[in-house]
Amino acid sequence: MEILASRMLLRPSDYQRSLAFYRDEIGLAIWRDYGAGTVFFAGQSLLELAGYGEPDRAQAAFPGALWLQVRDIEAAQAELTGRGVHIAREARREPWGLKEMHVTDPDGLTLIFVEVPPEHPLRRDTRGEQEGNSG
Repeated sequence: MEILASRMLLRPSDYQRSLAFYRDEIGLAIWRDYGAGTVFFAGQSLLELAGYGEPDRAQAAFPGALWLQVRDIEAAQAELTGRGVHIAREARREPWGLKEMHVTDPDGLTLIFVEVPPEHPLRRDTRGEQEGNSG
């Protein structure tokens, strides 16, 4: 099977409130508005808010989170705070080396904003290491 594209689909309990949250408070850019819903750019992914169908009650109990990488976690926290967004957990460095901050959407979904520090292994350029092991 070949996966051509993917996106996270949310069916919020209050579409207009969630639209305002993701568009105005979080500041995601709109990729497409199709009348019955809105699709946002979310880094290398898309996030769709469906304004049709029944709200997904399991969404609030979803054991995962939406992971959003930013360049500067402190700047992101200041920007969100300036927009009136409640920060559920302020930015801090985690034991695994990432800087993370938590925000909760109107339906209880956790958004984890992440900064990958320059020294973190996720930033390491492994191209030279791979070339040296090819033979």
